[in-house]
Amino acid sequence: MKFQQLPLGARFEYEGKIYVKSGPLTASSQTGGQKMIPRFAVLRPLDGQPPPPAPPARCLEEVVVRSAFDAFYADCLGLCQDQESDVLRARTRRALLETARERFFQALGKAPE
Repeated sequence: MKFQQLPLGARFEYEGKIYVKSGPLTASSQTGGQKMIPRFAVLRPLDGQPPPPAPPARCLEEVVVRSAFDAFYADCLGLCQDQESDVLRARTRRALLETARERFFQALGKAPE
């Protein structure tokens, strides 16, 4: 559990010592004195306080991802059109873009449509 997830007054163990959260960045030890607790510190809550539930995983629908990617791909294709004086280089870029598109959809486990 992270320090900022604890309410004021909560008891916890950190580096083998017992502390009570006394402020947004500080805690008081049982033996007296204050200590700043780093944000990255992993604490063990005492008093039977369960850790907060993990946030739900973000899920995107395949249709939304595919639509957003297709719009991006169309923009990129527009940039690869024969605007360059070197037609061979423009075709090479389009082929590389197509390969990257196929790899993207393979990573999703789907074939490009």
